[in-house]
Amino acid sequence: MWFTDSPRRPDWSAALEHLRRADPVLGRAIDAVGPCTLHPRRDHFVVLCKAIFSQQISVAGAATLFGRFRDQFPQRRPTPGRVITFLTDGDPAVIRFCGLSRQKQAYVLDLARHFRDRTLPTTRFGRMDDEQIIESLTAIRGIGRWTAEMFLIFVLNRPDVLPVDDLGLRKGVQRAFGLPALPTVGQLRDGARAWQPYRSVATWYLWRLPVQAQP
Repeated sequence: MWFTDSPRRPDWSAALEHLRRADPVLGRAIDAVGPCTLHPRRDHFVVLCKAIFSQQISVAGAATLFGRFRDQFPQRRPTPGRVITFLTDGDPAVIRFCGLSRQKQAYVLDLARHFRDRTLPTTRFGRMDDEQIIESLTAIRGIGRWTAEMFLIFVLNRPDVLPVDDLGLRKGVQRAFGLPALPTVGQLRDGARAWQPYRSVATWYLWRLPVQAQP
């Protein structure tokens, strides 16, 4: 359950129709970017592990280090039990080679224990609202609200998440709407009301809007 993508591919046509109707700027962004390829994933544990690895380092650096980490496990599958054993009984030099500082070791270990002990209610996520899921995720050390929001968008495909603290979204809004400065949190929330209930999809397009498609 932690490694394969869901075979289901959402139909975002209703979201695109709504966004085109609600906001001509987003309509142009949709035309420029093309189909929305968001799809749910089942590999919750692996995704959250990688999120912790990615903290405070470049995307390329995180990919390299997380690859080394996955290499330590059979079939490159870091299950919660295997991760706990690796971090508690493994060679400290190998753990450091994987890029895990003491702090990140503690974070990944806490995450693995939450999965092992089923204190993170992943089987109930489908019946929980966004804020309940965010609350359950941020109870894990090293996972903040932004990470939880990315999980909602990219893993669970919750359609109406607006990550107001995301710099990429704020820059996308500034570019797309020709603003003289980055929008404030309040401005972003106000402007995004028209996108409801598909603010996740609007965010996805604004992240990907090419420079040549700007007004």
